[in-house]
Amino acid sequence: MGVVIPFDNNDSAGVASIDPLLKLVEKDMSRVNDAILLRAKSHVDLIPELAHHLINSGGKRLRPMLTLACAQMCGYEGDAHIKLATSVEFMHTATLLHDDVVDESDLRRGKKTARLIWGNQASVLVGDYLLGQAFKMMVETGSLESLGILSQASSVIAEGEVLQLAAANNTDTTEEAYMQVIDAKTAALFAAAAEVGGVVAARSTQDKEALASYGRNLGIAFQLVDDALDYSGKQASLGKAVGDDFREGKITLPVVLSYRRGNHEEQDFWKRTLEKLDQKDGDLENAVALMEKHSALSDTQERARHYGILARDALDIFPESKQKSALLEVIEFCVARVF
Repeated sequence: MGVVIPFDNNDSAGVASIDPLLKLVEKDMSRVNDAILLRAKSHVDLIPELAHHLINSGGKRLRPMLTLACAQMCGYEGDAHIKLATSVEFMHTATLLHDDVVDESDLRRGKKTARLIWGNQASVLVGDYLLGQAFKMMVETGSLESLGILSQASSVIAEGEVLQLAAANNTDTTEEAYMQVIDAKTAALFAAAAEVGGVVAARSTQDKEALASYGRNLGIAFQLVDDALDYSGKQASLGKAVGDDFREGKITLPVVLSYRRGNHEEQDFWKRTLEKLDQKDGDLENAVALMEKHSALSDTQERARHYGILARDALDIFPESKQKSALLEVIEFCVARVF
């Protein structure tokens, strides 16, 4: 029988924590951090300088921790998971560098983006360098299956970037189209990060598919919560600026729902602010008011809960363990961030 995780917003918000996962993978993450510093080295000074800027800018490194915890839960006792977890983090870091260039972002986690300091060309090229290092480490593990999973994820992430570019500033974007974007952009790497933990442990196809399902659904829930947080007062308490997506004209699920449910006047507001980027004082507050009027934020939260439950169910086939409990609590932690 699976562990039941409460998704009630009042009860879970004060309980859910990522700490159990952090404690379980602490020693392995120390080795991953050492590998990150080693593999970010280069005789070209700009590469480690720029890479360290982003690597040291914060973030929980959840994706590589998933690889480590899933490998532990599956009984793995070798070293390949360290290189795979490092590869996952480099893939994520490269994606962030490329994202900031595409989105023309000036801030990430409250700090200047690499593109703002060193320029777009350097950001893209260093991102490419990190991807190269990631694939080099995958090959070094000798796991062709892991290489296949992570390389496929890299391809899917790139497809998601192109899909998002096509939907940029387009208020006609459907919910289905947006879900396709986040499934590719965010969920693909979560899924791969979890799955390769089972691959190195030589687990059954059923177990590996369950881990991939866990990661994918967790990734979707994670992104949906991020969508809602951008319009939430709690965003500031997490060290992020409120309304960044709005100012950049990003079409996220709360926008999609608000636009579809709005009248002509409200739809004109979204077209002016997000398609034309003609934004005035008070527009962000009006956007939040429209989302509340049409239950767009609460419905986004409900969808996040739904995918969180799917992630939880995916782990039902694994016996109880500290690792399983920690991975289940991560789901609650991710969903509870929005409250």
